[in-house]
Amino acid sequence: MTQEKKTLLRYSFKATLPIMAGYLVLGMGFGILLESKGYGWGWALLMSTAIYAGSMQYVTIDLLAGGASLFAAGIMTVLVNLRHIFYGIAMLKEYKDTGKKKPYLIFALTDETFSLVAVPSLPDGIQRKEYYFYVSLFDQCYWIIGSLIGSLLGNLLTFNTTGIDFAMTALFVVIFVEQWESMKQHLPALTGIVCTAIALFFFGAQDFLIPAMLAITLALFLEKRWLDGGDGE
Repeated sequence: MTQEKKTLLRYSFKATLPIMAGYLVLGMGFGILLESKGYGWGWALLMSTAIYAGSMQYVTIDLLAGGASLFAAGIMTVLVNLRHIFYGIAMLKEYKDTGKKKPYLIFALTDETFSLVAVPSLPDGIQRKEYYFYVSLFDQCYWIIGSLIGSLLGNLLTFNTTGIDFAMTALFVVIFVEQWESMKQHLPALTGIVCTAIALFFFGAQDFLIPAMLAITLALFLEKRWLDGGDGE
């Protein structure tokens, strides 16, 4: 292994350390909940490898346990992960010449990974395309390891799992706060809050999610031209 490659790996690993701390804990929460519903470590490994969508994996537990139809599961998956459209658009240019790695980079673009790859500059000697790949790979490995540990713990230990599913909500709150502090333009965040509150009021806690996400998506598309013409990020 060349020194340049070692430097790249070391830098990529250090950049992902905050994500590792979160993903190991959140992955463990997912694995424990999955095990509590009667799905063993094999399911945890399969879902974290093939689906790899933290919030959707938590939702999938209830879909599996509740016997939801494929149609309902498909609609929920699309809506929960609809935010990735915006991440993907932002990374179209960056991922353009990544060759064989491109499909995996698209697949592995999570909220947290996006926050690391969408950086304006990197130190000299760090190849941007390779950095994208290793950050994405490290982050998924953390999630897989966490979910496996959680599944094994859930099988060995018996305890009340009430509240563990709130871990993902807590993560999104942290991401929201960080994005709010780092961005000058707060209109998208406020749009999300307002649309969600309105949907919650009219549809109730059990049915507000899909209307809220549809409203947020529509509102963001309508706001895009105005944001492009302003000085917001």
